[in-house]
Order: sequence, then structure tokens, then C-alpha cells
Amino acid sequence: MSAGPVRRMARPTAKKLARHVAVPTAGIRSLPDFLIVGAQRGGTTSLYRYLARHPAVVPAVLNKGVHYFDTGFDHGIDWYRSHFPSDLYRAYVRRRTGVSNVITGEGSPYYIFHPLAPSRIAEVLPNNRSILVLRDPVARAYSHYQHEVARGFETLSFDEALEREDERLAGEESRMIEDPTYYSFSHQHHSYVARGMYMDQIERWLRFFPREQLLVLEAEALFAQPDATFREVLRFLGLQEHSLEAYEKMNAHTYGSMSERTKSFLRARFEESNRRLSVFLGRELAWTGSSAR
Repeated sequence: MSAGPVRRMARPTAKKLARHVAVPTAGIRSLPDFLIVGAQRGGTTSLYRYLARHPAVVPAVLNKGVHYFDTGFDHGIDWYRSHFPSDLYRAYVRRRTGVSNVITGEGSPYYIFHPLAPSRIAEVLPNNRSILVLRDPVARAYSHYQHEVARGFETLSFDEALEREDERLAGEESRMIEDPTYYSFSHQHHSYVARGMYMDQIERWLRFFPREQLLVLEAEALFAQPDATFREVLRFLGLQEHSLEAYEKMNAHTYGSMSERTKSFLRARFEESNRRLSVFLGRELAWTGSSAR
């Protein structure tokens, strides 16, 4: 049996518990006000943890990422609701903190890349405010690869994985669109370059949502100026300003460096996508500016 089916069968115990215990209370639970939709290995965990420490944010009950709109859509809307705080608890938080606007949300970084997630989210959460945290796509690809190796989902060398990516992903997105029940292991786990083509994903997202409902950040800014970036996120979500005592970097790992040849190959692959992204954002990207060279 391949790693994909095994992974799908081995649901975390906590999620099983939510489905059987919290689902009956779904009617008194709120759907999320915001989503952190990506990108994977781009600082989404750190940002989610920062938001969870704001007095007006009540996080998802069990996990940062519920993955309902990508790999868990078959579970149904009551299962999704079961991951969020009850209306009674939100009212309690309002009384305890004195804030009037208490919100909840989740962060599933596969949402931005999954071809069906934007339309599903637009149908269920049309007023959702989404946050996209982007990272130098060269560094992101390498971090993604190391993450999959550590999880036992990748056995090829990085160069071999890059060479075989197009072959592994060939036809997978079309099949996912044609058959919404189809799960593509390679699309989720072996998409090192494809996930770094940010503008393709943003343009698809904006076919379903107005621009003002999407905040695009750069991970480099999040970690270089965390307080300023955090305040930008709070303004986007309509929350009162709030600074944290510390901004720890979550899920940070150190790896051996990739070869200069591989870096050059990836920079060339991402050059056009980066150019389009820079035009879209109206600013020079942190990873392509003169200080990044």
C-alpha cells in the first residue's frame, strides 16, 4: 500500500473524537471568520499562534489546520463546525475580556493550492477574510522537501524530486477537478515547485473572492518586523491593536544547504512568477530585492 492511502486512513485520534463528540453540538458552534490559506512552510503556524494569543481570537478547538475544504470535505459541514468554539464560549470571552468582536479561524496551508478549495470556501464562507503568507519560493521548496522527507513521504534526493515533479503531478489537478472525491498524494506532498508559483494560485483565488478579502504577506517581513506585520493582520481582521511580548518562530528547522546549481535552476523557474507577483503587490519582493542577492 502506498504512503498516500496509509496517511488518509491514519486520522489523528483528536479529530476522530471531534467527529463523534463535538459534531452533535455543531448547531451552537460558529463557522470561522478568517482562514490562513497558505503557503505551506511559509510561517503559517507562527502567525496562527500569534493570533491565538490575541484576547479577541478564539482558535480552533483541536488543531490549527482543519483541512475541511481540501482533504476533508467529505466529512460534511457539521464536522467542520465541530472544530470551532461554541457561541456560548464566544459570549463568555466577550464578557471576560470586554472586547465586542470575538472571532475564530483556522489555518490550512493546502487551501491556496488545492484546485477546489476556493470555490468550496466561497460557497460556505463568502465573507471570509483570508491571509496568505508567502516565502521565497526557492527556500520554501527546499523546506517543503525536507518536511516530506522527515515525514517519510519522500525518498528521492531533492534534485531527483525536482526532476520528477512534472511527471508526478501530470494530470493530477485535472483529475481532482473532474472527480472531487479523488485524493492526489503527490499533488499535496510532492509539489515543491508548483506551490511556489504564487500568482497562478492567487489569480484562481480571486475568481471567487474580491481583492479586499485577501491579505498577502511575506514571511520575511513577518519574521523581520513581526510586531508591525502582526498589527497589519489585526487591522485586516478588524481587531484592536495588540502587541505580544515575544514573537517566536515556530516549526523552524536547519538543513544542509542546497547546491548553487539547484538554487540557480529554481531561481530561473520562479523568475516570471515572481515578476507577476511583484506587479500584483506593487512592491519589490523581499527575496528578489537587492538586499536578497
